[in-house]
Amino acid sequence: MAEVTTSAPPKQSFSFSDKKTRGQIYQVVTIALMVWFVWWIVDNTSTNMSDQNIKFGFEFLNTQAGFAIIQSLIDYTEESSYGHVFIVGLINTLVISFIGCILATILGFIVGVGRLSKNWIINKISTIYVETLRNIPLLLQIFFWYHAVLKPLPGPREIHSKGDELWLSLTNNGLLIPKPVAESGFGMVATTFLLGIVVTVILAKWSNKRQMATGQRFPVLWTSLGIIFGLPLVVYMMLGGPLSFEPGQMGAFRPANGLGLNIIPEFIALLVALVAYTAAFIAEIVRAGIQSVNYGQTEASHALGLRQGPTLRLIVIPQALRVIIPPLTSQYLNLTKNSSLATAIAYPDLVATFAGTVLNQTGKAVEIILMTMLVYLTISLLTSLFMNWYNNRVKLVER
Repeated sequence: MAEVTTSAPPKQSFSFSDKKTRGQIYQVVTIALMVWFVWWIVDNTSTNMSDQNIKFGFEFLNTQAGFAIIQSLIDYTEESSYGHVFIVGLINTLVISFIGCILATILGFIVGVGRLSKNWIINKISTIYVETLRNIPLLLQIFFWYHAVLKPLPGPREIHSKGDELWLSLTNNGLLIPKPVAESGFGMVATTFLLGIVVTVILAKWSNKRQMATGQRFPVLWTSLGIIFGLPLVVYMMLGGPLSFEPGQMGAFRPANGLGLNIIPEFIALLVALVAYTAAFIAEIVRAGIQSVNYGQTEASHALGLRQGPTLRLIVIPQALRVIIPPLTSQYLNLTKNSSLATAIAYPDLVATFAGTVLNQTGKAVEIILMTMLVYLTISLLTSLFMNWYNNRVKLVER
């Protein structure tokens, strides 16, 4: 009986014609070029700074700033340091970006659904809104709201007298509203509110499992509203209302400092422009996402007796999210980066205060620009990370 011998496969020699080998070489060369480019920039910058006797360092962050900031959500005075200025500017940037993303999403969804409405008036108004605002440069919209809408408003002295209580006042000095003042026991109300959110999350997960198992839906929306807002309201009433509102008061020339809550016109103009501009793009994203869902889904839901509203909320939108979320992430990133245009109307964001005033006073261009770039990079990466996580949570899962 003849023996069958097996021979080892021949060793493959290095060949540039091999696709896998060629790909590995391209990757190594690309990485090497990137490393060389970074090294060249760092070395060139270091050499130029050394030739001009410029010392690299961040000691300037401990130096007294010596200038005021018109909006600060933390304690800040002219005696504060440049490091404090950085924190104030960062907070102002985060506030305008966070509020802007939320409002732009709400408005964008409303306009996007309106674009598909069978009501002729709603459809045309939504279309005009989108086609108008997304084709006007954002900077011009910021100038419009600031210089053409808010600045021409009457001054405080023109409509108020000294000593008047100001519960709601819109002037060229900003929007003055009562300032909430927390009293003893309000912490219990806040704790109840946070606890209500946690309970709502648990309730929503339980409701989903129950629906998957039995097909029966639980009224999560109204129950959640009762838990989140109803329970804190009950606690608030039981504790005697531990929250008061302090109105503003008119001084000799302008509202008195420290009384009431004044929203500066720069913040209002920037927020309105960012929201209106970004919502126009989000509306088109929502419209495209809804239209990507097969119309047979809508017909099937109507055949089961669902009305148009529940069909859109329970059938169409959940399936459209897989198309909506990726480009929606880009709009969030654009809104955050576009907030740097605040320097055009002197809103004290990170670019205006830190990369503007502090840079001009200290001359530390490399350090300041590097810190500012890293801040925007970090915000963008964290936003993308969160949206990618949410996208994985809502994506369709095949059974």
